[in-house]
Order: sequence, then structure tokens, then C-alpha cells
Amino acid sequence: MAIARRKPAGHSTGGAIAIRYMARHNGYGASKLALFAAAAPSLIKRPDFPYGLEPEAVLKIIEGTYSDRPKMLRDFGDIFFFQYITEPFSSWFLQLGLEAAGWSTAAIANTWLREELFHDLGTINVPTLIIHGIHDKVVPFQLGEVQRRGIKNSKLIPFQYSGHGSFYDQRDLFNEELMNFIEE
Repeated sequence: MAIARRKPAGHSTGGAIAIRYMARHNGYGASKLALFAAAAPSLIKRPDFPYGLEPEAVLKIIEGTYSDRPKMLRDFGDIFFFQYITEPFSSWFLQLGLEAAGWSTAAIANTWLREELFHDLGTINVPTLIIHGIHDKVVPFQLGEVQRRGIKNSKLIPFQYSGHGSFYDQRDLFNEELMNFIEE
């Protein structure tokens, strides 16, 4: 039986999940990997890892989820994009966040406090595209650089005019780079 060769991709926390899958299952069924502002190998700073967010920033998101979730989501939306977004777009983005269960928002943020994928990066053995906005305030750009150094056969493409949402901030370039990678 032939194995279908897939090209998994992940954005933000989904990027960490894709990395974990690739490491834990030896990339089973995957011929390439694409990471977009992946929250890995650790979203938070650690004593031996000076990149990422301060743990207090994540704790503030968790607290905001319980105390005033709409405000926390609005504040999160305000740092998500680098390019200007209209008020209607901002309201739509907030509504997307409100559709998720509050407990799941807090649960995801809690994973950021303990997730460590340092070893996992070195186990990835397929061509990997890393797209990361240099103005990302959610997952700092330095994490993309760490991923590039840790993943063999990876290519980091810095997006000069993007924050965390490079798929929107620079959508034409994002789509072009992703299609070129898929078709290679």
C-alpha cells in the first residue's frame, strides 16, 4: 500500500503541533513542512533560552480570558497584524475569537507555559519552509531564526511588513512563497 505524501503546515500554536507530530511520528506521511510564525521551540523565555515572551505576558492572557475575555481578545487582535486593518475587519476577527470556548482559550495559553520542543526541531528531516513576520508581537521573530538553525534543510523567509498574521499582512507574497515551496 502506498503512503500519500502530505505537506503539513501550521500557524502559531498549530506550528508547534506540526513540529511535535513530525518528531513523535518521524514525519510519517509528510514530504515537506511549512511553519508560519510557529510558537516553538518555546514561546516563553527560560533560564537557558532568552527568546520568546516573558511568562507574565502569557499569565496575563490567561487571567484576561477569565476576567474580561472580549477585552483580552480585542487587545490580542490589536497586536496580531502589522498592516492596518479596518474596524469591520477588527470586529470580525474579535468575533472569531469569541466563537471559541473560553476554557479552550485558557487551555491553549497554558500549553505555552510548558511546551518545550528543543529536541524535536533536530528530528525533522524534510524540507521545511518557515515564514515569519519581523514585527510579530505574539511569537517573536527570533523564534523563526531558532527554528531555522534547529531544523535541517529549512529556509526562513522574513516578512518585512508583517506581524503574526503574515497570511493577511502580506497575503500575495505569502501565497507566492507557499505555492513555490509546495511545487518545488
